[in-house]
Amino acid sequence: MSIFKRLESNVRGYCRSFPTTFTKAQNATLRDDKGNEYIDFLAGAGSLNYGHNNPQLKTKLLEFLERDGMLHGLDMHTDAKERFLEVFEKRILSPLELDYKLQFTGPTGTNAVEAALKLARKVTGRTNIVSFTNGFHGVSLGSVAATGNSHFRDAAGTPLNNVTFMPYYGYLGDNIDTLEYFEALLKDNSSGLDLPAAVIVETVQGEGGVNVAGIEWLQQLETLCQEHGMLLIVDDIQVGCGRTGDFFSFEQAGIVPDIVTLSKSLSAYGLPMSLVLMKSELDQWEPGEHNGTFRGNNLAFVSAAEAIEYYWGDYQLSREVKRKGELIQERLQDIADSIIDVDLEVRGRGMIWGLACQECPDLSGKITEAAFKRGLIIETSGTDSHVLKFLPPLTIEEDLLTQGLDIVAESYKAVLEDEVIMKELGLITSE
Repeated sequence: MSIFKRLESNVRGYCRSFPTTFTKAQNATLRDDKGNEYIDFLAGAGSLNYGHNNPQLKTKLLEFLERDGMLHGLDMHTDAKERFLEVFEKRILSPLELDYKLQFTGPTGTNAVEAALKLARKVTGRTNIVSFTNGFHGVSLGSVAATGNSHFRDAAGTPLNNVTFMPYYGYLGDNIDTLEYFEALLKDNSSGLDLPAAVIVETVQGEGGVNVAGIEWLQQLETLCQEHGMLLIVDDIQVGCGRTGDFFSFEQAGIVPDIVTLSKSLSAYGLPMSLVLMKSELDQWEPGEHNGTFRGNNLAFVSAAEAIEYYWGDYQLSREVKRKGELIQERLQDIADSIIDVDLEVRGRGMIWGLACQECPDLSGKITEAAFKRGLIIETSGTDSHVLKFLPPLTIEEDLLTQGLDIVAESYKAVLEDEVIMKELGLITSE
């Protein structure tokens, strides 16, 4: 791996946690150049909800390549885009009675967020955006301005303006209504809060530590936005596309955001693709006013259309996600209850879960190291990387899911029984 260290920038991150060279992947299994196998609880940071090299999707992609289908077309009409639009309308928009226009942005999630914020400002004529504590929306300048974590904000190298942060659900404790605080500021002309163009929110904050917003809180937020003429943007980049059990993470709350951003698992195959959904009356762009060379990834249209047609034609996948999610939750609670050295909090929805350790933030990093040695890929999240984050493919085989959870339990046991590590973590004192 010396060539990576010699030539690749220091900015590389995940490879430091998983120091091997991967050569093959299938569904929830990875293999490296030494023949080792790993269970994948990372899933491309949520980009591979349908697993690695899904055979149903691979077949369609190979057929498209074999017939010399048009791969790059800017925003021109192509048959691949046409089919995606038809399938998305039939399987997603129409059943949910959603009147959205679709904007294809640059290929990454942050491109979609940038477009959404820009559109909100254009439509309302206001500049301020409200985001929430621990929110993560990307690292390009507009998106990172709406991102809470100082690790990302400090790297911007320039002032990050026109975003005001409000406390997320539960941020100030269980007994404090954070939206009541937000509403008080909106109603007070001396609060110093400029009336926002929009509010951007994640229903589940993935990178922020698997913080789950309450259903009533989301409903109240929608009402608050409507009362004050603010657009509601739901960033569904990581927890959309089935991650919480429904295609959109906000379905359970029964809300209808003004704007939705999608990416990551939208293409269903790990191919770069992003999308902004906007209520029809908000589509006030002039032709070419917001563009990008790679805003039409036709190969991604092929896999995305096939995934939606295949997996969202009925509720089978949705039921499986919810069932597996209950299995994960139950097992994680067992692990938390069995550990006496530290307090672990189980949090999540669907198939995104976390084990949080506030009193010893470095513990989760030690668990990822121990898990990797035992054949499991799993990452951390949260302000201090204090949350062990579970993000397996939705299609993971149940026996592999169980094996992965067993490895997590074994890793906690091994770490907490290692006197050297315990001293390093400050959980026991040296004599």
